[in-house]
Amino acid sequence: MRIAIADDEDTIRDLLDSLLTDAGHRCTLFRDGRELMSALQRDTFDLVIVDWMMPEMNGIDLVRRARETLSPCPPIIMLTSRSDNQDVADALNAGADDYIIKPAAKAVILARVEAVMRRTSNVPDTPVRLETFGPYQFDRMTSSVKLGDEEIALTSREFSLALLFFRSPNRAFSRAYILETLWHSVPDLPTRTLDMHISRIRSKLRLGPENGYRLQTIFGHGYRLELFNSEGQS
Repeated sequence: MRIAIADDEDTIRDLLDSLLTDAGHRCTLFRDGRELMSALQRDTFDLVIVDWMMPEMNGIDLVRRARETLSPCPPIIMLTSRSDNQDVADALNAGADDYIIKPAAKAVILARVEAVMRRTSNVPDTPVRLETFGPYQFDRMTSSVKLGDEEIALTSREFSLALLFFRSPNRAFSRAYILETLWHSVPDLPTRTLDMHISRIRSKLRLGPENGYRLQTIFGHGYRLELFNSEGQS
């Protein structure tokens, strides 16, 4: 899971980075709300953890702006020393998904992160072999996809890439997010590698309005799988 963390205290950022990285997540760190808001507008994150009191843009203003401008908006946890009940209510009413009061035990932070992700994730809680999206059926055991009665063979990477999109239709994924998630940010990976995989799954799965989906390139950002209604409109 890719997590954005914003806090103006170095010790808090480093603690969260170490804790969540050890738990298998990938963290990107920010020193203030404005820097984080800029990143949210151009990149993709699965979760945001933000302090309340920060320079440039405070946490609650960031929550409000993110909810107003990002579609979809990633889940947001506020981690702050402000413990007044009204502060908690204000943050949750502004759109925060959870509120953690500093100092908090590491086990509590991890449990809250996992709880928020369970509530908001499109990934099944327990692994299942078959996942169906419209006319497409994904078989995790064989890394193949059925379109109607036709079985389509995919490579393991193509299968994972396609499933990433189908689990989150209409969500924009940045190139950096995809490369970190599926290629683990291999430093010398040619940029055309991702483009080739995108082209292959477009062709193999015949993604188009006639089948209810279109894989759209977002210039300067990444890709989005658009879902069409029965009249072929997105």
